[in-house]
Amino acid sequence: MADLDALRLRFARALEAARAPGGGPDPTPYADNLLIRWQEPQRRYHTVAHLTEVLDRVDVLAPCATDPDVVRLAAWFHDAVYLPERSENEERSARLAERALPEAGLSAAKTAEVARLVRLTVTHDPAPSDRDGQVLCDADLAVLAAPPSAYAAYTVRIREEYHFVPDAAFRTGRSAVLRQLLDLPRLFRTPYGQEHWEATARHNLTGELEMLST
Repeated sequence: MADLDALRLRFARALEAARAPGGGPDPTPYADNLLIRWQEPQRRYHTVAHLTEVLDRVDVLAPCATDPDVVRLAAWFHDAVYLPERSENEERSARLAERALPEAGLSAAKTAEVARLVRLTVTHDPAPSDRDGQVLCDADLAVLAAPPSAYAAYTVRIREEYHFVPDAAFRTGRSAVLRQLLDLPRLFRTPYGQEHWEATARHNLTGELEMLST
């Protein structure tokens, strides 16, 4: 069970570190709004547990980032809008960040960077020079390198989110996503991700793709 009070504190610390000292209102209502979103009933994988895991991985990868607190805020917003039947979740999440963060005291430049990072999670394909994008994308994709039982649980939760899709259509769509990921020259762009997650993730993706093809 996610510790919501701990998550509220993590949001407050990231926001307060990213904005100018004394530069905005109490972060708590913004954290609460986001946590309500992350607990919506249609979610099975994209839950507060996923949010917590991404934040934990951003912490691990923080030395690779240019602005770790901006990346943490992007992690909070990256799936803040999530309806499995819709294809524009990342765009709507980015727009939510663009509305909420200036009100919360974040500068226009940092708000734009958060929104850019959220939009980057459509492709998970950051540029070689995009250190913050690499950290967010690696943190988001690190589930692909989970141990076998955890990876199997992840795939079950993804299927539950798309329960309304017939089996044949789900297999086709999921297989396309897996092939797109496997076609990337590297799944992970940070040195840590390449060393610790790349091989296991490719093994997991290949195994899932083979299962979907049988």
